[in-house]
Amino acid sequence: MTKFSDLNLGPKVLKAIEEAGYESPTPIQAGAIPPALEGRDVLGIAQTGTGKTASFTLPMITLLARGRARARMPRSLVLCPTRELAAQVAENFDTYTKYTNLSKALLIGGVSFSEQDRLIDKGVDVLIATPGRLLDHFERGKLILSDVKVMVVDEADRMLDMGFIPDIEKIFGLTNPLTRQTLFFSATMAPEIERITNTFLSNPFRIEVARQATTAENIRQGVVMFKPSRKDREGSEKRRLLRELIAAEGDACSNAIIFCNRKSDVDIVARSMKKYGLDAAAIHGDLDQSHRTRTLDAFRAGQLRFLVASDVAARGLDVPAVSHVFNYDVPGHAEDYVHRIGRTGRAGRDGVAIMICASRDEKNLAAIESLVQKEIPRIDNPLRSPEPAADTAKGDTAKGQKAKGDKAGAETASGDAGPKPAPAAEPAAPEKAAKAEKGEAKKDSRGQSRDSRQAAAEKTQPQKQGERHERKQGSAKGGERNSQHAAVVGMGDHLPSFIALSLEERRAH
Repeated sequence: MTKFSDLNLGPKVLKAIEEAGYESPTPIQAGAIPPALEGRDVLGIAQTGTGKTASFTLPMITLLARGRARARMPRSLVLCPTRELAAQVAENFDTYTKYTNLSKALLIGGVSFSEQDRLIDKGVDVLIATPGRLLDHFERGKLILSDVKVMVVDEADRMLDMGFIPDIEKIFGLTNPLTRQTLFFSATMAPEIERITNTFLSNPFRIEVARQATTAENIRQGVVMFKPSRKDREGSEKRRLLRELIAAEGDACSNAIIFCNRKSDVDIVARSMKKYGLDAAAIHGDLDQSHRTRTLDAFRAGQLRFLVASDVAARGLDVPAVSHVFNYDVPGHAEDYVHRIGRTGRAGRDGVAIMICASRDEKNLAAIESLVQKEIPRIDNPLRSPEPAADTAKGDTAKGQKAKGDKAGAETASGDAGPKPAPAAEPAAPEKAAKAEKGEAKKDSRGQSRDSRQAAAEKTQPQKQGERHERKQGSAKGGERNSQHAAVVGMGDHLPSFIALSLEERRAH
């Protein structure tokens, strides 16, 4: 078995590794460290949780042992897609550089520029940054990248997924390709990343310790097919299903990360879990950096049992003892599933990954199974048919019976349908009565309309009372002369006088 002492690392680095409790390198470390120490470009592909971070931090520390940084000119650069991953890489450097004099700076968003500027002005050996904040400092004239000797792109595929290709290309253009050594590390390697590697890596040593997009065998996976009783109850029933799945795991679920696709759902799920007595907190990109850091620290320290997260925590987050991962939503990109469940089962431990799949997510589920090349076992839904659904059906039936009764006119006030009574009169009688009722209704309507118009006119224009009186008198006379003509409705106070005349009077005019 290979040991760290066989990898030509510096004695101070080996001492720090020993104190950290590591004895043997992982396959990706054993394969990537030797060519990196030789100065070659490296393309490393391995599933998450296999120690990729140490694969570049350890050789970088050894290579940078000699030399001295100058103001605003870092000697090495590590690019990370998220603040959390960048902070984690910085912690790794702190662990392995405890016996060296190497300095570092962490450039991430959500933190004041002034403190970062102070570190850069003093000169740093290792600069760890997210692409956006790094370019912000460069555009402010605070950075010169032409002296970078080693450049690392961590989680390269995630960089591409997040739209950092233009930023990465710009950053590479600010470095010197003749003196720069480039290391690419990722859990998956999408086809489009080949163009990037062909452009910026020179004859790279490729190390692939696992088939692309594989999941660890020590992770027990399962998926629950979910269908709500009603569309407007989907959210509440899905959150209830999550709580039931957690309860079913019992004490084995010592802690867990719950992944949601949307930031809004992260907050809702976290609040719901706390409401039902589950110790949970949310973390996503819209939260303040200090708040995110405190939440992660509490989760790492065991002070927080459940971390509800967006994909900001899916890549590179190293919490060794996560027992469970729950996918509240099926990820939209199949590769994200590999990264999410890779938060559990780390360092050889057993893990559990359970996913909730709604009907509309079945296509994404099929894409995941195609990527990992195996079917994810189905788990029985622990929820029974909700009672409200039966109540709803009963209510709908009652409404239908009421509507039917209104149409037929044959049910009693209590809603009990009995035999229809025999008609009290000959068939023609109801027809005559209906015509009579129709005539009365028409008459009442004309009267009500005329009275309403007159009342409104008297209220709004009292100064024209005399004119209104004459028009009413004229309308009345016209009605006496020709009773078959209905009163005109809808003309307001501007009724022309000739309309009120009878047909004979109109012909005479």
